[in-house]
Amino acid sequence: MPNDDINFNDEQLLHYSRQIMLPHFGIEGQQQLQQAHVVIMGVGGLGSPAAMYLAAAGVGILTLVDFDTVDSSNLQRQIVHNTSSIGESKVESAKRTLLALNPETNINCINKKLTLDELESLITDTSCVIDATDNFTARFLINRACVSQRTALISAAAIQFEGQITVFDLRQENSACYACLYNESGEENTNCSDNGILAPVVGILGSMQALEAIKLICTIGETLKNRLLIFDALALQWRTMKLNKDTKCPVCSKH
Repeated sequence: MPNDDINFNDEQLLHYSRQIMLPHFGIEGQQQLQQAHVVIMGVGGLGSPAAMYLAAAGVGILTLVDFDTVDSSNLQRQIVHNTSSIGESKVESAKRTLLALNPETNINCINKKLTLDELESLITDTSCVIDATDNFTARFLINRACVSQRTALISAAAIQFEGQITVFDLRQENSACYACLYNESGEENTNCSDNGILAPVVGILGSMQALEAIKLICTIGETLKNRLLIFDALALQWRTMKLNKDTKCPVCSKH
């Protein structure tokens, strides 16, 4: 929770003025962002815009988790990286870009695969987790950790010309989780390297992940909790599906 004292200097007030002037946001919202800690799992196509918008918006701490290195084929869509980053770890490449955007954001880098225990420890007392990974194994692991720690999870996925996004607000008892939507033992991995992706599709979904994170942190508006938003880029259409908590879910029903 934010402190009562407002501790922005004149330069910061000017920097964030377009947000501070917003109805229902104000300086209190900016202070909540300043004191927030968001964990971003994956700094690829989805994680790039999510991280950039959150850093620019003034989130106090961003923890980036990715064990991959930057490849030339990434640069078509992973906009937090550039040609000089090729061969570098994605988290360090992203950190350099984010600090150039906002030197006041504290960036933590974790350049490894995390176990469930490590992830649970990492996300304790964080504001929310953004799942920007590209495979079901990682998504199920992240979901289990967030269910265990009752941490809000903003999940998105995209492939070819389509994408989807939802919020699992696992701080609340009636929230569905990722395993309510997908069966842990019955899903086959599909990813961009095998199937292709149109770059702005991940840009749109990753930006929306940042938007949902800001809404969660600042408690403004209505999030996508228990709603799955599906994007068709070719038709430029959105569909909304209602998600219900599965009372027999093997993951969240135990909690």
